[in-house]
Amino acid sequence: MTRRQSVEGRPGHPTPLVEMVLSAADDLKAREMVALDLRGLNDATDWFIIASGTSDAHVRGIASSVVDRLAEAGVKAHHVEGVQTGRWVLLDFVDVVVHLFHPEARAFYQLERLWNDAPKFVPAVERKSL
Repeated sequence: MTRRQSVEGRPGHPTPLVEMVLSAADDLKAREMVALDLRGLNDATDWFIIASGTSDAHVRGIASSVVDRLAEAGVKAHHVEGVQTGRWVLLDFVDVVVHLFHPEARAFYQLERLWNDAPKFVPAVERKSL
């Protein structure tokens, strides 16, 4: 059985790596978290995780939390961008790409709208606030 055929291969069912990212972001009180399942829609990555911070410093803190948590699990970022400004931080873990936004940048780029055909996973903490 391949990874894509496993239970984790079901559309919208998060992988352990996705769960780790969401947990690390939640630890720093990230807002409006959503995971977009891009398997079958995009060959570059399997998941986009999108979340917001309340300020540039908050976005940088969330990014640090995610990078540190995954490093503890032995997962290193392949590429990191935007940490200096904190407006839009991109953390590329190959199978999972994390987009952390300042609210104004998120509203401008509208990644959820661009990938609106992707199955979505909204963590329980976000579902409670809906």
